[in-house]
Amino acid sequence: MKFVDEVKITVKAGNGGSGSASFRREKFVAYGGPDGGDGGHGGSVILQGDQGLNTLVDFRHKKRFDAPNGQSGKGRQMYGKGGDDFIIKVPTGTEVYDLETDQKLGDITAHKQQLVIAKGGKGGLGNMHFKSSVNRAPKQFTSGEQGQLREIKLELKVLADVGLLGFPNAGKSTFVNAVSKARPKIADYPFTTLYPALGVVPIDADTSFVVADIPGIIEGAAEGAGLGIQFLKHLQRTGLLLHMIELPAYEGASDPVTQFEQLSEELVKFSEQLEEKQRWLVFTKADVTTETEAKEWAAGYAKSIDWQGKYYLISSITKFGLNELLKDIASYLFAEEDEWLK
Repeated sequence: MKFVDEVKITVKAGNGGSGSASFRREKFVAYGGPDGGDGGHGGSVILQGDQGLNTLVDFRHKKRFDAPNGQSGKGRQMYGKGGDDFIIKVPTGTEVYDLETDQKLGDITAHKQQLVIAKGGKGGLGNMHFKSSVNRAPKQFTSGEQGQLREIKLELKVLADVGLLGFPNAGKSTFVNAVSKARPKIADYPFTTLYPALGVVPIDADTSFVVADIPGIIEGAAEGAGLGIQFLKHLQRTGLLLHMIELPAYEGASDPVTQFEQLSEELVKFSEQLEEKQRWLVFTKADVTTETEAKEWAAGYAKSIDWQGKYYLISSITKFGLNELLKDIASYLFAEEDEWLK
């Protein structure tokens, strides 16, 4: 399925029904009078989070959504029936913007969370509201209000505990395959991952976390090169970034230090907040050489990068180093005092 993470749609709330100008006329009743009821309210358009959805692809063809109008009032003080609210289900992680004002209307982050994006019009007043001591037989009534008409943008950002950051072919998809049941596409050419894939990583019977395989970023991504900022934004919602750098498997392969510096620069260009997010360094493809040599390479590259914290060396093929990395991730994510959880 093609991943769609940004769509523009039009929503129209229902109009309120008009009030009624009616008079009571019954046989054997000496005095009548105004008895026109109010119109019903129009239905609102509401977004509702659904954790079973992971794409906005359903909006590719249907671009307009209308809530029903309220019915007009009737005689005998009968109120018009209100229009039902129109509920649109969207994936959790969807941000909503008004296209005219560019104002952020809200953020759907939880299952069944609701957000009213177009409010239905109020029903009009019947003539029974206009009776007074000097106007016993009012004929006036009011029309229902128009429901809101809005053009909005839906923008989906993946919700995950851990985001994988790295150039194409850095081993991100292979890592997700190794630690979860997710099966992102793997091949020996760039951009095999064309949309974010989520995998649930079990640690024990009571502990698990979600990892997001974000499409590979290349130099110039912050300006739109390659897959561009379309996917850099997904990293904003993760609690932890794993900066994955492959050990050079052959002569002439990309230099890990250069890769690190280029990607770090893209993060700064895109968002200082993203650049400051908790980030761990992970060297991948340790199986391209012996364990001893792989450790020497990783230590040398970490020193050249001037990496001050702990770094990891893994092989998703042989499972080398995976247990230590996964346990440390779980400890970080579920520690009560971690800043990102506050």
